[in-house]
Amino acid sequence: MAMTASSRAPLGGGSQESERSPFLRVTELLAPYQPAKPLITLSLGEPQHPVPEFVGPVLARHVAEFGRYPIAKGIEPFRKAAADWLSRRFDLPRPIDPESELLVLSGSREGLFLAALAAVRHAGERRGKPAILMPNPFYPAYGAGARAAGCEPIYLPATLANGFLPDLDTLDEATLQRTVAMYVASPANPQGSVASKDYFRRLKSLADAFGFMIFSDECYSEIYTQEAPGSMLEQAGGDFTNVVAFQSLSKRSNLPGMRVGFAAGDKRFLGAFHELRNVAAPQVPVPLQHVAVAAYDDEAHVEENRKLYRIKFDIADQILGNRYGYRRPAGGFCVWLDVSDKGGDEAATVKLYRDGGVRVIPGSYLARQQPDGSNPGAGYIRLALVADSKTTSEALHRLVEILG
Repeated sequence: MAMTASSRAPLGGGSQESERSPFLRVTELLAPYQPAKPLITLSLGEPQHPVPEFVGPVLARHVAEFGRYPIAKGIEPFRKAAADWLSRRFDLPRPIDPESELLVLSGSREGLFLAALAAVRHAGERRGKPAILMPNPFYPAYGAGARAAGCEPIYLPATLANGFLPDLDTLDEATLQRTVAMYVASPANPQGSVASKDYFRRLKSLADAFGFMIFSDECYSEIYTQEAPGSMLEQAGGDFTNVVAFQSLSKRSNLPGMRVGFAAGDKRFLGAFHELRNVAAPQVPVPLQHVAVAAYDDEAHVEENRKLYRIKFDIADQILGNRYGYRRPAGGFCVWLDVSDKGGDEAATVKLYRDGGVRVIPGSYLARQQPDGSNPGAGYIRLALVADSKTTSEALHRLVEILG
């Protein structure tokens, strides 16, 4: 059946439960209860591995540059380091031009949000209400960006039946003709699914045929335990038309508080995006960009990071086995568990917190209701394996003991 539009909440529509922060909602859900055991938090995807050793010395060398206003596009050494890293890491059709095809961001979230605003102007006239497509469940910045841009967010179910990625075959022509952008996440949050080359190629064909942007959220690309995920940029053609990839150091380098990332791809779009960010976005401090240069020039800390996650997924394999539909994800650091036969996602979340001191997040809080009334996240809980391996093991043992 073809996708149809979902209802749209007004900007700032806090009156609708589905538009509120999932983390605020889970805090309210658990507020009446006290955990029976010491708290272990697996609800927040905040990396807790050590900060790379080079961060402090690089900051110290460049501390005086906190006294300068940074330029919006990013310093030349940062743009070159990020572009060079892309060429080393991915099989690009050609190298990214650091002058015209790459912009620094205050983390990928800021870029993903503001990109929606730029996409509306970039796309021009649409046939009907402008729409922005996104997977469901999804990262909240996608929906917030769509609403801020005055577009209709259209949620595409990412379920087990379609490999936890939106089914491109369900998109009808009327919807595509009014689409200004589509968000895609690979590896996906929360399910860890990875898009194939063929999936990316098919998506690119649709974007070219209907003239919309692809915003490829690739912030988890460096966390994997099997095959390294690819990039949408690899299938974007020689000029990267209609494609922008978003990257961040938060997950790759355990620097969630530094707020540095970049957008790379279509230079026409990035030119307009730069104009918007130049007047509306936070600038990235120059010393932090120098830390990013060091981070993109070093892979040793990234491999150590992957090793630590690999150990924790080995632990999950052993403790969870085939319970709750568990499968080792292709990428990312989240576990997506089916608890539909344990009373549902909210009930399981409450029970784990109250009886075991394990804080997770209900899957329905990370998704939106579809036009047919279903919620693709309902019945699941998300666990972020960000704590150390001993803490992770304890949390998973408690989960199995409590849920059975």
